[in-house]
Amino acid sequence: MAKIIEKLKGFRDFYPDDCAVRNYLFEHWRGVASRYGFVEYEGPILEPTALYEKKSGDEISGQLFCFEDKGGRQVSMRPELTPTLARMAAARQRDYKKPMKWFGIGRFFRYEKNQKGRLREFYQFNCDLLGDESAAADAELVALAIDLMRDLGFGPEDFMVRLSDRRIWDDFIAQEGISADDAPTFLTIIDKMEREKPEVSDDHLAKIGTSRAAVSAFIESTADNPLRLASVINDLEARGLGDYVSIDPGIVRGLAYYTGTVFEIFDKRKSMRAIAGGGRYDGLVKLISDGKVELPSTGFAIGDVVITDFINETRSAKQRLIEHLASCGSCDAYVVLASEGRRADALGLIQKLRTAGIRTDFPLGPVKVDKQFKAAEAAKARAAIVIGDNFPQVTVKDLASRESVDLSDSQALEAIQQILSKPPQGPLIA
Repeated sequence: MAKIIEKLKGFRDFYPDDCAVRNYLFEHWRGVASRYGFVEYEGPILEPTALYEKKSGDEISGQLFCFEDKGGRQVSMRPELTPTLARMAAARQRDYKKPMKWFGIGRFFRYEKNQKGRLREFYQFNCDLLGDESAAADAELVALAIDLMRDLGFGPEDFMVRLSDRRIWDDFIAQEGISADDAPTFLTIIDKMEREKPEVSDDHLAKIGTSRAAVSAFIESTADNPLRLASVINDLEARGLGDYVSIDPGIVRGLAYYTGTVFEIFDKRKSMRAIAGGGRYDGLVKLISDGKVELPSTGFAIGDVVITDFINETRSAKQRLIEHLASCGSCDAYVVLASEGRRADALGLIQKLRTAGIRTDFPLGPVKVDKQFKAAEAAKARAAIVIGDNFPQVTVKDLASRESVDLSDSQALEAIQQILSKPPQGPLIA
């Protein structure tokens, strides 16, 4: 017997229920970004490997799904969107007014160890603001990230934004005599310090001429002095979002290309797990364009895997998702044929409903009436239209309230629209 071919580790099958959850995220991502005046863009899934090596160097090379194509070119499945954005912006930034407020939703691939919240294939929302170097641009991105979380049903008791500035560490690097070559390594150590054992961090820091004690003392002394972050904090407080933000100099983001304000969204309920993050990267477009284009930029990203886990672990967010899914059946109305002889009449009404934008389903062959109602329930239809021998009279039934009314077929459309105008009745979490 032939062996069944299974999917690859770290990759996912999206059955209809899974797609419904994924599309729920996409709708919220698009909705919040649009409210902030961002427009959607997209790039190719396959890029020259050199694009990622130029942006991240050795940091990313081990995570690439890379190969030589039939033309002998070294190419990679995209692990992130920012290099593509920088390439696209450098090519046509003159065609767009500044600032350029762009967002993208796409599929990405990273060859890394599978673990909770991290897979080899994932979807990600990227939101970037290019052409503005002000603190107001940084605050706009942080505010958007906060509103995105709130839109999904999270509150200040569920998450917080930890805010920092990479330039804060310039003074420490100079004070400790850390060389320019070791500076990226130092920042990577700081980024991981909260997650690593103290002795491991001590060992790494000692090799570049400093210590964990010195780093901790610097973080403590700087946390009470917002320095360059004051403008961002004031902006967010003016929006009424101050309760969601705290200053934490220990947030540096591991990638070397960040140049200023950085932030991460943390789960307050589960060991301060990072949910999303981003920051300012003023030199990346210049790097990608070999110095031809200089475009200050700031942005952030959030992946679908970790945010879906967070939703399922948080009562308010999960309730909102459940209510949404309860209203998202495969059809709005189900036509029940109580008399098979009226199939032609039913098809005419079905087409009328569909033309009006009502998602309508029906049995493709003879089926008992009780099974048709079960099919309507399985499809999460909000209404049923029963067609029998007395057509053109039909029965329109609200499947939530179980109320029904006998009408002419010409009145059915309006009756269905009234049922659909009512708020859907979703289940509650016990």
